[in-house]
Amino acid sequence: MTNIRIAVVDDHPLFREGVVRSLSECPGLDVVAEGGSADDAIHIAQKHAPDVLLMDISMPGNGLKAIEAVLERQSDAKVVMLTVSEASDDLARAIRLGAKGYVLKGIGAQELAEVVKAVATGKSYIAPHLSARLVESLVRPSEQSADPFAELTRRELEVLKLVASGLSNKRIAIALDLHEKTIKHHMTRIFSKLNVSNRTEAALALRDASGRASTEGPQASAV
Repeated sequence: MTNIRIAVVDDHPLFREGVVRSLSECPGLDVVAEGGSADDAIHIAQKHAPDVLLMDISMPGNGLKAIEAVLERQSDAKVVMLTVSEASDDLARAIRLGAKGYVLKGIGAQELAEVVKAVATGKSYIAPHLSARLVESLVRPSEQSADPFAELTRRELEVLKLVASGLSNKRIAIALDLHEKTIKHHMTRIFSKLNVSNRTEAALALRDASGRASTEGPQASAV
């Protein structure tokens, strides 16, 4: 059985070296790359395509901002945030952007290895005592939000506009210089965020939202 390929990105060398050493000693795990910034994470995703990428939030370039760029280059990457932040906003944003795990740095070496193995098989993992915060941050706002488009990332909105213009996934990939499977990944997330089931419904939702914006715009400026 092929070992799980891991990358570790954290700007604290001593901590990163400890994580790398611990995971390297676990059967079935191989650390293939390490770095210390968001740019490093993006480069590693493109060059090494690890199965699981462990990434800090508080590092040069911001780990959260790197998630979208990493997934654009390697759409099937399993990103796990390894952080000290227990902030609900950080947790919710990481999950919305596509992270498959959110782990606090107080975790033990053996438990971290188990998390990595679970995520590599397609499971998600949230630090247990943060689960309630995730429900509060993700479920309730989605029920109350009047604008689901606010949940879309810049790239997702860009893809949706091209879908609405009638382009296929293949042509969108060419236009944005991305892999076609990356476009499919974005479409899956767009459907989920807009609560639609196909391209036509997504395009109609965008058209309706644009229509409301143009109708409400003059009224707002006249007040």
